[in-house]
Amino acid sequence: MVLTQAQLDAFTGTDNIYQHSLGNIYYTDGVKYLATQGQAFWLLDAIASYQTSQLLSQQDLAEFQIWQLTVAPDKSAILTCQSDSNNEPVVTQNIPYTDFPLTIIKLYLADQIILLPSEY
Repeated sequence: MVLTQAQLDAFTGTDNIYQHSLGNIYYTDGVKYLATQGQAFWLLDAIASYQTSQLLSQQDLAEFQIWQLTVAPDKSAILTCQSDSNNEPVVTQNIPYTDFPLTIIKLYLADQIILLPSEY
């Protein structure tokens, strides 16, 4: 099955909250679908791993974060985190290779829950 943005946009709200294995981070049905269909549990791991970073706590990003993965044509990618779409990223991680099926994906982390924008 091919993962599409239209499939992800169909998720509004969530019936379940899943606990991530790294600490007190949780995710929604839509994010579970994204990670399963896009084979991207690594993306959740990356987001969760930054939650203990001094950088995020210093930037007052504990309550709300915008995470974006942008995949280039050569299959490299950049993962960023920012507090607002108008602010500069606080985190920028270069990813040498990914087979993630979408060109771009945006996720929110609100009150320790990773969710799709349509679920916010």
